[in-house]
Amino acid sequence: MDTSKQIWLFLKSHGLNDYGAAGLMGNLYAESGLNPQNLQNSYEKKLGYTDATYTAAVDSGAYSNFVRDSAGYGLAQWTYWSRKQGLLDFCKATGASIGDLDTQLGFLLKELSESFPGVLSVLKNAASIREASNAVLFDFERPANQGSSVQNKRASYGQVYFDKYSNGKGDELSMSNSPLATYTNISPNKNSPRNHAIDRVTIHCFVGQVTAKRGCDVFKPSSKKASCNYVVGYDGSIGLCVDEKDRSWCSSSSANDNRAITIETASDNYDPYAVTDKAYAALIDLVTDICKRNGKTKIIWFGDKDTALSYNPAPNEMVMTVHRWFANKSCPGPYLYERQGEIAAEVNRRLSSEEEDEFMTSQEKFNEMFAVAMDEYRKRLRDNDSGSWSQEARDWSTSSGLIAGGGNMIDGTTNYMWEDFLTREQAAQLFYRFNQMK
Repeated sequence: MDTSKQIWLFLKSHGLNDYGAAGLMGNLYAESGLNPQNLQNSYEKKLGYTDATYTAAVDSGAYSNFVRDSAGYGLAQWTYWSRKQGLLDFCKATGASIGDLDTQLGFLLKELSESFPGVLSVLKNAASIREASNAVLFDFERPANQGSSVQNKRASYGQVYFDKYSNGKGDELSMSNSPLATYTNISPNKNSPRNHAIDRVTIHCFVGQVTAKRGCDVFKPSSKKASCNYVVGYDGSIGLCVDEKDRSWCSSSSANDNRAITIETASDNYDPYAVTDKAYAALIDLVTDICKRNGKTKIIWFGDKDTALSYNPAPNEMVMTVHRWFANKSCPGPYLYERQGEIAAEVNRRLSSEEEDEFMTSQEKFNEMFAVAMDEYRKRLRDNDSGSWSQEARDWSTSSGLIAGGGNMIDGTTNYMWEDFLTREQAAQLFYRFNQMK
């Protein structure tokens, strides 16, 4: 049986609904590619193991540092020592290999049930893939980067498994439209779904200073034989005409429309087809939102048809195209055409700022987690343990008053914390006491 199907059936048999199973699987795929023997890639060279040899070495006992090596392993890339210890103990209790799929799934469910009941509840009752995926991302996996691009990517992975295995009629992609749209009137002039991933944005001029509602209503009759994904009104309003998951009929090019989010922008009905400041501002907001929700961190305006159409964008890139490249039209008009580069620059500035914010948030989360981990580590050093080789020196330092200790043990004896760290401040105090003793 296919590994993904095996995981799906296991999760469904333990009460997860379709959205929950898909959301969890999307995260597991992001972590390990659904490979239960996956050793974190950066540790393969560091430890000198492959997935298979690491698994075999742990199973045989030849490698004894599984719990403390800080290497992510397995479906969920378990990393922290206490969780790896739990996985190891669970596998030993069942007599299974550390890399056994069924056993890891059992441990995964055990963790969710005992340590993450809130996440499990979401996975059993989720109303969307995104809800389930984010619950796992934020509260179970907790990677350093939890930004919007990561959220989008993991939810999109979940969508693949939902589409493959779900018997329900839910459609996550229909929920991926812009929240900036305040009016919806879906046109019948479309192909559903589009046949290509979204990697282009095409901005048009509507030729008429209409509201978003009026613009969407224009595309409602099937006799119009035209549509777009969004209309931006002269007053800054935004309307949805065709779901992003579907291809609009907008650019006189099936190939472009299948790849592009198309946006009609209210404009004057005479050259240079200028748009209002409110429409222009809303247009930039919309393009930025489209990029963020589709996992794009960069939008590119080449200004040259051949270069743009031959370019193969990276997964994080969006390319701008224009209607005039596909038909004998001036669309989007001189006003918007001359501002394509300006639009791209502002959208990229906002996307870059968003990435910086996400990094700062991620860094803060890492610092917080590191502080907790370090505190736990230092607690293990403050148990008064010491080596026999230092006995004479320790006796002298305590009897002379050079080392005073820090609190008491449970039995009332002084805790000298011999194995704990020494700060420069503490070192200065030691030197001062020693000088006073002379």
